[in-house]
Amino acid sequence: MQISAPSDRVKKREGSFVKNRQIKRVLVILSMLSLVFILTACGTGPVTQNSTGFWDRYVVYTAGQFVIWLANLFGGNPGVGIIAFTLIIRILIFPLSYMSIKSMSKQQEIAPQLNELKKKYSSKDTETQTRLRDETQKLYASAGVNPVMGCLPIVIQMPFLIALYQAILRTSSLQTGTFLWMNLSQPDPLWIMQILATLFTLGTSVLSMMAQPTRNSSSWLMMIVSPVMIFVFSITLPSALAIYWVVTNAFSMIQQLLIQNPFKIRREREAKAQAEKEKERALKRAYKKATKRRK
Repeated sequence: MQISAPSDRVKKREGSFVKNRQIKRVLVILSMLSLVFILTACGTGPVTQNSTGFWDRYVVYTAGQFVIWLANLFGGNPGVGIIAFTLIIRILIFPLSYMSIKSMSKQQEIAPQLNELKKKYSSKDTETQTRLRDETQKLYASAGVNPVMGCLPIVIQMPFLIALYQAILRTSSLQTGTFLWMNLSQPDPLWIMQILATLFTLGTSVLSMMAQPTRNSSSWLMMIVSPVMIFVFSITLPSALAIYWVVTNAFSMIQQLLIQNPFKIRREREAKAQAEKEKERALKRAYKKATKRRK
């Protein structure tokens, strides 16, 4: 009788699944952030209630007026209005974020089973690939996993982020707005907001990585790329967006700790691993005793 730990092959397949999922997430984040630059060229004139076009009249103008309305609730400071705007968005999408985090956690749990299916249906012919898709969907359904949920909160936030950016640049009362030492339409000259946005983004990435059962090169890529991109964008874009990133990523850190606390998960994982070791030791002792009796 031989007691052995899970094979390296299973661990490798699980790591491969997590790696592919993380690479897709990195690509989505980079694509979404790039849209901020691409869409900045789509209209640069002031927006008013007489503006034409759906985007200018109903999105950018409405976003600007909503920030101003929120600012007036808190003493007329547009920076506070942006903070309130960000918190409202995050609270509204919290149910989606909750489902996203839980879905990603379940995907990690079923990674070995998913990779077994990919190994079983490895042939590239149409019939085999159709069976693979069907079996994958059944596995997702039985585990309660929605693969779309992983990046949905990021995608949903992007229209608000782009609308906020254009509202700052194209609403006269926000162009001249200030918050603390900053002109909201210009980058923070002291780089404090840029650094805070980067640190909170890094903190969110670290907490997310700590909650993963396996770590690989893509885990480190995810942890490094997101903060670097936020820093690069925040040193060139208005400080209003840096404020948005500071608040939204601080919210994400708190959200991660509440929904999927990595410190709690690590303790539970270590306790489970210790229990498995104790079980293996007990089986080995029982095997030795049984062997001695036979002799």
